[in-house]
Amino acid sequence: MSKFAFAAVALVAAGATTAHAADMPYRSRAPYTVAQPLNAYSWAGPYLGANLGYEWGSVSNTGAKPSGIAGGVTGGYNWQSGNIVFGLEGDLQGTGADDRFATYKFSNPWFGTARGRIGYAFNNVLLYGTAGLSFGSLQAEQSGLQQSQTSVGWTAGVGAEVGIYQNWTAKIEYLYVDLSKNTYTLTGTDSGLSFGTVRIGVNYHF
Repeated sequence: MSKFAFAAVALVAAGATTAHAADMPYRSRAPYTVAQPLNAYSWAGPYLGANLGYEWGSVSNTGAKPSGIAGGVTGGYNWQSGNIVFGLEGDLQGTGADDRFATYKFSNPWFGTARGRIGYAFNNVLLYGTAGLSFGSLQAEQSGLQQSQTSVGWTAGVGAEVGIYQNWTAKIEYLYVDLSKNTYTLTGTDSGLSFGTVRIGVNYHF
């Protein structure tokens, strides 16, 4: 995993912890929460959000290293027991990641994930790990001909999320995504895509 991604997460967490010292409105939604401390910030319940980031990776059995901007939508649900927050999250991303190798162009038009999350809440600051299923498309192109394959794989990462105002939170997240290989008749190789992505986003908690 990128040392820059971990550094970014640490910086956001440190800054958010300092900001937390100021008076911030608490969200208390007892029906969704197990053993929630009195007057503590609540992470429990459903949420929707959007994110924007950057992706960089490589295509196996080629020298292609697609990279580019990625962005999309996120949705999930949290449960909370004391300081422990756990839940499920899914996202769908469109990307501009591509690269040329020899006479071929490889691109990743889209990908998505379905993951579990578990973390520790320092009141309105949540540090978490996440892992689960990934899926997405790898497209090869040569001389105007295209071949796309959709693959499944796995993903894992870390992140920090901060309550910024009432029901709104902001986050920074690093994910590593590995999509399985498929046979491309256009290139005559079995190729798969693996990449890292760092993204920032906002969520609205209902």
